[in-house]
Amino acid sequence: MDYLEIHLTELKEGQADWLIAQLAQLGFEGFEELQDALKAYIPAGIFSENEFENLIKQMDVKYASSIIKQTNWNQNWESNFEPIQVDIHEKPFAYLRAIFHKPHPTARYDLLITPKMSFGTGHHATTYQMIEQMSAIDFSEKRVIDFGTGTGVLSILAEKMGASSVLAIDNDDWSIENTRENIAANHCQKIEVLKAETCVHQDLPADVVLANINLNIIIQNLPAIQAACKKGGTVLFSGFLTQDEPVILAAIQAQGFTVKNCLSRNNWLIISCLAS
Repeated sequence: MDYLEIHLTELKEGQADWLIAQLAQLGFEGFEELQDALKAYIPAGIFSENEFENLIKQMDVKYASSIIKQTNWNQNWESNFEPIQVDIHEKPFAYLRAIFHKPHPTARYDLLITPKMSFGTGHHATTYQMIEQMSAIDFSEKRVIDFGTGTGVLSILAEKMGASSVLAIDNDDWSIENTRENIAANHCQKIEVLKAETCVHQDLPADVVLANINLNIIIQNLPAIQAACKKGGTVLFSGFLTQDEPVILAAIQAQGFTVKNCLSRNNWLIISCLAS
């Protein structure tokens, strides 16, 4: 599969976050933040130049595009990927690394991640915050849905934290393949991977739903997420900017979720809720 790389330059403060949120809704699947610049990746076959141009003309930025072959992407990732450490109470909780990095000597959970073109390495604030919030949840013998699994990192962490079953859902073939690879690398046995456009559940509803995607997809799937989670179950929503807080909170509450807290990191928001 060939990917299109869009390299946006001369970005002002805050523009990269806004672009990531908007481009994700156009089908872009990977992002690399640089100094005053952003690289965004999308399967070449689904790229809409008109949609992109309509979005980009709202901002005074420059960009260039190029085709990236799968092999070239993997080589580039291996040469640039750095481990991510998520600390809780100043102690290492989760350590996300590639197979060529050494394990962290004291991290509670060691996660092997080969992201390729998939989203979810811990480098971005949304994934980082999801991991932080997961640290406060008791996953022991819990049923979990990871909606928009990306690399599968949250599913893998949920199993390592004691989940009895995890359903990892994504609508992208690349993410499905990548998630299966990462599941195998982490020797997980309780994760089922499902390609689907909406949040679904199998057999009994989930105790915990993790939804780290984007504003539009989450709003569209709120009824399905509510149906997929048992009453009183925990739902974590992320993938939207702090400026979207009034919109997403209104939608969540209208669907009947009880909001427990809202937190932000680098202008990105995460909301913890209880299903009704």
